[in-house]
Amino acid sequence: MRVSDTAAIVTGGASGLGGATAHALAEAGARVYAVDLAASIKAAPEVAGVTYVEADVTDPEQVRAAVAAATADVPLRTVVNCAGIGPSARILGRKGVHDLDLYAKVIQINLIGTFTVLTLAAEAIAQTEPDADGQRGVIVNTASVAAFEGQVGQAAYSSSKGGVVGLTLPAARDLAQYGIRVNTIAPGIVDTPMLATVSDEFRAGLAAGVPFPKRLATAAEFAKLVLLIVDHDYLNGETIRMDGALRMAPR
Repeated sequence: MRVSDTAAIVTGGASGLGGATAHALAEAGARVYAVDLAASIKAAPEVAGVTYVEADVTDPEQVRAAVAAATADVPLRTVVNCAGIGPSARILGRKGVHDLDLYAKVIQINLIGTFTVLTLAAEAIAQTEPDADGQRGVIVNTASVAAFEGQVGQAAYSSSKGGVVGLTLPAARDLAQYGIRVNTIAPGIVDTPMLATVSDEFRAGLAAGVPFPKRLATAAEFAKLVLLIVDHDYLNGETIRMDGALRMAPR
């Protein structure tokens, strides 16, 4: 699917996976609307072709406004859901049971936020004119290998990302009649700002657990896979692991 001279929405687009994806789509000629929270946008770099839009993915009205901004001039064709959080807590820990509000918050942002953006963006994409093959757009969601091999302390995170994986195929089937493809990327350990606070020794230990390449993935590699999915018109309803053959241990 062609991305040049079309609009793209990337949630969590101010940094990390979303930031790299917004940059890559802009370089490919898309008009990118990077959706994020105000604090993240304030720290984001200026990137040619990228417009930052303040919105909370858990607020449907803010998402509607972001979609409206993206569809003002050119057709919306690409949506990439990268917004998410990953706190760690055990079901039964030293301080008692897992914070139930925290569990709900993780589900609200990672899963329901993804569904909200997917749904409201699909509504806008469905109103555009299809290309010669009947295609109108593509939505790429972000899960995690934790959806399959959640570690100790990842009950909430794994639940949310497992939900994103489970959403992928029915969403692709639901939206097929509108010419909208839906796929998901499940990254392994990616070198993003979330890892910036850990020591070099700890990072080296993470990299050593990856069969090959024996290193952390980069956000640019995630963005490259997004562009491949967008370009490959026959990829639909799939969850693609990007993990160097990593299978996470319990800890």
